[in-house]
Amino acid sequence: MPNTRIPFTVIGGFLGAGKTTLLNHWLRHAGGQRLAVLVNDFGAINIDAMLIETNSGDTIALSNGCVCCQIGDDLSLALMRVLDSNKPFDAVVIEASGVADPWRIAQLGRADPRLQLDGVIVLVDASAALDQARDPLLADTLERQLKAADLVVVNKIDLVTEAERVALDAWIARVGEGAQRVVARHAELSLALLSSAFLPDAEADSGAHASRCATRNQALHASASRSHSPSPSPSHSHSPSHSHSHSDPTHGAHFESWSCRPAQAFDVEALRAWLRAPPTGLLRLKGVLRSAASPPWAQMQFAGRHGSVRAADAPRAGAALVAIGLRGQLPVAVLESFFNEGKLG
Repeated sequence: MPNTRIPFTVIGGFLGAGKTTLLNHWLRHAGGQRLAVLVNDFGAINIDAMLIETNSGDTIALSNGCVCCQIGDDLSLALMRVLDSNKPFDAVVIEASGVADPWRIAQLGRADPRLQLDGVIVLVDASAALDQARDPLLADTLERQLKAADLVVVNKIDLVTEAERVALDAWIARVGEGAQRVVARHAELSLALLSSAFLPDAEADSGAHASRCATRNQALHASASRSHSPSPSPSHSHSPSHSHSHSDPTHGAHFESWSCRPAQAFDVEALRAWLRAPPTGLLRLKGVLRSAASPPWAQMQFAGRHGSVRAADAPRAGAALVAIGLRGQLPVAVLESFFNEGKLG
């Protein structure tokens, strides 16, 4: 079983929630990452013609190195074709149909040793979801999607009133208990929230000192005319000791990233126990740490509400860890306490 796996993301959500818009955004801002995108219908994606290099019927190769594959009748076969490509991909993403259960699709990523399930992203149409949830023919589908989500993207947030937003938040919290939530307009988000392939570089952020940790504010703007912030949370507020503004060309909500290069070796079971009850406000985490037992290195991943610890190859620059959360909500003190001092609480 390989120690380096390809991040695998599933995008779900009901019809009209913005899944295809999100995929378009992802493809436009891949930033050199080679993506494999599996979809049901090429026509719905509306790929920029200037990006299309070749079109072979069931596969579109893009000039930025990304590939879009039409799923056809068998999703597993389409995924196998992607994985058997001569040139490996940096990330794989599947757009589920509007009525599909994204967790069933996510099981493909859990079954193949070449893939690392990186998260289930579910979009919700803020302007329509509550009405749809009252329809007995639709309610079950919507609830199954929310229960599968690691991250719920409340899209079209600009189309609802504050009262409607409060009611929507309450419904999502009740049905999708445990899922993290962010808001968006036009399905524009930081790609770091969607895939660990786009997380900031822990080694670059963490500096030369092995035990040094740093927090930086990373302001991600949707565009000059469209920007938005996540819902505020008074329960987690931190003033980072090492911070500065940093623009990311990808779009999305403002967030903070924290990085560290711990010197100590960790008990793998302690890491897994920590992931079973992660601190509130943590959206994503990835890194390679020293293990106190054999094998000597462990890869740690977390997205939304699911995490894993697996054997890893020795990194070239030593241990490094990076975490992100919404600005003002990232639990910096808890991260530093555990990864610097080894305190579980």
